[in-house]
Amino acid sequence: MPPRPLLVGTVGLIAWLVVPPLARSIVAVRRASKWTDAARADALRRAAVWHEPTVPIERADLSRDRDSLSDDLSCRFELDEPSGTSPKFDCVLESGEHVKIKYGGAEPHGEVAATALLRTLGFGADRVQFVQRVRCHGCPWFPFTTMKVVQLARANGIYRRVVNYESSVEFEWVAVERKFPGDAIETGAVRGWSWHEVKAMKTAPRAHVDAFRLLAVFLAHWDNKAENQRLVCLPGGRDPRGHCARPFALIQDAGATFGPRKVDLDGWRQAPVWRTRAECLVSMEHLPHRGATFPPVRISEAGRQFLSVRLSRLSDRQLLALFQGARFDYHDAPIARWVEAFNAKRREITEGPPCPAL
Repeated sequence: MPPRPLLVGTVGLIAWLVVPPLARSIVAVRRASKWTDAARADALRRAAVWHEPTVPIERADLSRDRDSLSDDLSCRFELDEPSGTSPKFDCVLESGEHVKIKYGGAEPHGEVAATALLRTLGFGADRVQFVQRVRCHGCPWFPFTTMKVVQLARANGIYRRVVNYESSVEFEWVAVERKFPGDAIETGAVRGWSWHEVKAMKTAPRAHVDAFRLLAVFLAHWDNKAENQRLVCLPGGRDPRGHCARPFALIQDAGATFGPRKVDLDGWRQAPVWRTRAECLVSMEHLPHRGATFPPVRISEAGRQFLSVRLSRLSDRQLLALFQGARFDYHDAPIARWVEAFNAKRREITEGPPCPAL
């Protein structure tokens, strides 16, 4: 008799093979459309991309979030449709908070570091941190693979009935993602936002928008398809007419960062911030997907200065903490080399002549 988690993990495939086609029509409940196209367009037009951080930059601890979780967590496995290619699963903490657990590969390391930097500088990001141990009740041994099979078999309903929450599986040194507060502004056809749409953000100061673009290039956020950015309505911002009074745009999935191969020191060092410094033109065409949704754009001097001032307030001690907290020493390169690379790329932005007038 195989262990219970393995038995549960194969039930979806078995169900697909033996259950009549009509029964296979059971699918996961998808998000209902909550926003109209007009409400989304209005929110995008008025979206902010930056707010004053609650902790001054030079006093921020980049190794741990000030609302850090315990290093020993228990959660209850939550069935959901898996997305992307990196191993992950949804779980509910004992407090009732819904989180995403990411395990395996380089992506969790990049996301922990990138989100910490974004939040410290005042840009929006989910809270992602490494936790030493997570005990998942009801988890199969291989949650991501199992749910892929269940999704393929369209057997979510069957799987839900056989999950055993009395059994548990432990995961060590995994990243726990907690969502940026706010209601995701999604329509029936559109999730997230693409960088092509940034030109529609009319009310955010140009300095904020250009600093946001420049920071995305600095991080090498090359996997920037629309679903990897999120448009939210901040808490309390939705009005009775179904519009949002407080829209905010942020990077949602920052795992494909710090190099073209994700946490790739040599690749990150060699990837230039500017395509043409004299014009202050930035591009991601040299990165995977040839820039994806990020079109070449000229950065204003106000935007360069806005980001320069904030990057300059970070000390080497904070950068060391940033990369240590994201466990970059898990990879081959020493932490000190990542700090050196960060400083070199920071100088590409902070030094040099002013950007030409647009």
